[in-house]
Amino acid sequence: MIRGARKTAHFKLVIVNGRAYMEKYKPSLPARDQFTLWGILQLLRWYPGRLPDLELMFDCDDRPVIRRKDFQGPRKPPPPPLFRYCRDDWTLDIVFPDWTFWGWPDVNIKPWKQSLKDIKEGNERTVWEERVPYAYWRGNPYVCPSRQDLLKCNVSDKYDWNARLYIQNWNEQAKAGFKQSNLANQCTHRYKIYVEGWAWSVSEKYIFACDSMTLRVRPNFYDFFARGMVPLKHFWPIRDNSKCTSLKFAVEWGNNYTDKAKGIAEAGSQYIHEDVKMEYVYDFMFHILNEYAKLLRFKPTVPAGAVELCPEVMLCNATGRHKEFMIESMVESPSESAPCTLPLPYEPAELQAFLDLKANSTRQVEMWENEYWQNQNRRN
Repeated sequence: MIRGARKTAHFKLVIVNGRAYMEKYKPSLPARDQFTLWGILQLLRWYPGRLPDLELMFDCDDRPVIRRKDFQGPRKPPPPPLFRYCRDDWTLDIVFPDWTFWGWPDVNIKPWKQSLKDIKEGNERTVWEERVPYAYWRGNPYVCPSRQDLLKCNVSDKYDWNARLYIQNWNEQAKAGFKQSNLANQCTHRYKIYVEGWAWSVSEKYIFACDSMTLRVRPNFYDFFARGMVPLKHFWPIRDNSKCTSLKFAVEWGNNYTDKAKGIAEAGSQYIHEDVKMEYVYDFMFHILNEYAKLLRFKPTVPAGAVELCPEVMLCNATGRHKEFMIESMVESPSESAPCTLPLPYEPAELQAFLDLKANSTRQVEMWENEYWQNQNRRN
C-alpha cells in the first residue's frame, strides 16, 4: 500500500529508533520538502524518544490525488496512504501541517511562532473600531479562476462592493525587499477575505490571526485545523458563485452590527492564536504519526539508499534566509509536558450535529443576504 503512493510522492520518510531517514524521489517547489522535513526533525527534538518506528510517503504539491472513487468496491485495491498539506471531501490523502509553520524563506514569511507574535503586535496598533471599514485581500489572482473572479469585486468608477483588493507580484516584492508583504502590517481593515488558490492556501492562518472578521469564500479544500471553525462564530461565509454581492452584504452587516462583527473577528483570531499555536501543531503531528504507525503491518527498516536527516547538517548546508529561519524555528530543548490527550472520536450523532450547526449557520447568512438584496431591489 505504501509503495503505491510513490507515484506522486516527493520523498519517503522513515523513522527508526528515534532517528529520521529520507529517500528523495523528486524535487518539490522551493522550500516545501526541506522545511517539512525540518519540522519533523523539530518534532523529534520536542518529544524525543516518543515517536514509534514508521514509514510514510509525502507529496508536497497542492492538490490531493488519492481519489475516493478509485478505491470503492469489493474488487478495488486499498488506497495508498499519502501525506500532504490538504484534501477535500472526494479524496483520502492524509492531512499534515504545511511547511510554512517553520518559515517560507522564498517570500520572507517567518516561522509560525514569530509570525504569530508579529501579527499580535500588529493587531494592537489599531483597535477594530478604528480600522478601515472595508474588506481587504492581497494575493496572486492568477493561480485559479476563483481568485480572478474575486478581482471583479474591486472598487471601480461604477461599483463599490466594499472590497479593496490588491495584486501581489512576488517577483517585484522580492526586488523591493518584501516591503508590501509584511503580515503584521496587513491587519488594518475590519474585514479580510480568504479565498483559495490552486488548492487550499497557506494564507488562511495569517488572515484569521489578524483580529479582522474573516470573510471566507466557500472552500473546496481544507487543511488540518480549519474544520473545527464554525460560520458566524469564527468567520463569515461568502458565496463562491456570487462573491461581489455576498461581500457587499457582509461588510454592510458588519458595519451595522459592529459588536457582533468584532466578536466574530476576535473568536476567529483567538482560535488561531490559542488552538493553532506551535505547541499544539506539534501535538497534532505527534498524534497523527502515532495513530498512523499503529496501522503498519510490518517493521520499518532503513532503505538502502536513504539519507539520515540531522538538524545540524541541514543547518550547516543552509544559507541566507533559509538558515535564518531554521535557527529561529529550531527546538532548543524537549517539551516539559507530555503531548495533549487525544480525545475520543466523535460519535456519529455528535459529528452530524456539528456538521448541521455549520450548515445551518451558512444557510442563515444566505437568508439574511437574500432579504437584504430583495429590499435593495424594491428601493430601486
